Amino acid sequence: MPGHDRVTVEAVKADPRVAGFIAGADRHLAAIGFTEHGERHCTLVSRISYNVLRRLGFDERSAELAAIAGYTHDVGNVVAREGHAQTGAALMAPILHDLGMPPDEVAVVMGAIGNHEERHGHPVNPVSAALILADKSDVHRTRVRNPDTATFDIHDRVNYAAVRSFLNVDGAARTVTLELTIEPDVTSVMEYFEIFLDRMVMCRRAAESLDARFHLVINGATLL
Repeated sequence: MPGHDRVTVEAVKADPRVAGFIAGADRHLAAIGFTEHGERHCTLVSRISYNVLRRLGFDERSAELAAIAGYTHDVGNVVAREGHAQTGAALMAPILHDLGMPPDEVAVVMGAIGNHEERHGHPVNPVSAALILADKSDVHRTRVRNPDTATFDIHDRVNYAAVRSFLNVDGAARTVTLELTIEPDVTSVMEYFEIFLDRMVMCRRAAESLDARFHLVINGATLL
């Protein structure tokens, strides 16, 4: 992309509107019983999105845009869960413009944010594909808010069962592998697929759009 004063993920993080939207979005999801979608999730997805593109040989600026999209992808939850991807893209457009990001880059970030959900999303550009892979790989016990294991729903059980999740990107082999360690006494691998199959299909398509292959390894066994 052409040279200019480029907006960084740190500048986006420092914007009080972004901070307020992320905090508010997480509060709203907590109120309806959803897993954590706050600073921890946003920061992790941002970092993984960046790493996916860099390790697959994409340029630094594309990776930085992936980091920006990753950090802001869930801000739409400040309005409502339904349609939050598209809402988030619309909310971020004027903020990125105010920060000085040129329209071509804003368009890339908007497309990534607006396409990160499996229900309607597609890997429309490399930044979008990296965000999809990063977002869907964050399955972990620390995201569960419900302190009462007896009242867990399936999403709580699957996240609580995951004691390790790691997205392993091998640039030389062109593979992206989600490595999970799941405690089988909390949930079964079948139950994981019951709620995450659509997400894994989306990850496969995202990896393919980056000229890579997606794999899923659970407790050492390769399942995809």
